[in-house]
Amino acid sequence: MTGPDAAGAPVAPGRLTGVGVGPGDPGLLTRRALDVLARADRVVAPTTSPDEAGRAEAVVRGALPDLEVTRLPFDMTGDGAGGAAARQASHRAAAARLLPWLAAGEHVAFVTLGDPNIYSTFPSLVDAVRQHDPQVAVDTVPGITAFQELASRSATVLLDGTESLALVTALDGPAHLAEALDRGASAIVVYKGGRHVPALASLLRRADRLEGAVLGELLGLPGERIAPLAEAADGPASYLATVIVPPARPGGSPSPDPGSDRPT
Repeated sequence: MTGPDAAGAPVAPGRLTGVGVGPGDPGLLTRRALDVLARADRVVAPTTSPDEAGRAEAVVRGALPDLEVTRLPFDMTGDGAGGAAARQASHRAAAARLLPWLAAGEHVAFVTLGDPNIYSTFPSLVDAVRQHDPQVAVDTVPGITAFQELASRSATVLLDGTESLALVTALDGPAHLAEALDRGASAIVVYKGGRHVPALASLLRRADRLEGAVLGELLGLPGERIAPLAEAADGPASYLATVIVPPARPGGSPSPDPGSDRPT
């Protein structure tokens, strides 16, 4: 799609950068993220409604209140074939809005919660863009993840020595957690399992892994909650919920203190 400008000179293909803005606290934006956002020709942010700031935009505005942000509506409907089709259609629509800017040679920064390479909207957006313009350059700026913030805030030692970590999603239920438990004593992080919290807790209880497990939701955002999973197991949590299950260590491990204050 790249072509000449008004004077006939060729225009270099644009660049699309996925910028991770962390789980919710503007103080967790990295210096690289702030620099890229300040220098980009255009900053875009996902939202479910063009009239409302999405969570990623809210985080960015907390750090750069005067930054101009363009909102890209995305469909966040539920599970199933209908929901997946709606999400794919919204990715194509978002890509269609980006294409003219990228064709004009702009550097477009797309902000996303957490890290753009971990359970993010960004890769699907890139796929939709490259179906129309394979020449678009793409790169990412890593972001601090929700499980890193949760481990810090809950005083949970996630890994030590030669221990390993399984990162799974419970968007469709606890099956992936069950598979991770079957593989051994590794630490486990569960993303997007908010509505399945009771089932996750029940599964961990049966596996004798509930002790030390901690839930965090809406970290750094209004409605934030950090608690032992055993105490939060009676009801669902929000979509932005993370569960940490420490490794099954011989002799047990110190219990986390989810009420500990944020470092100053």
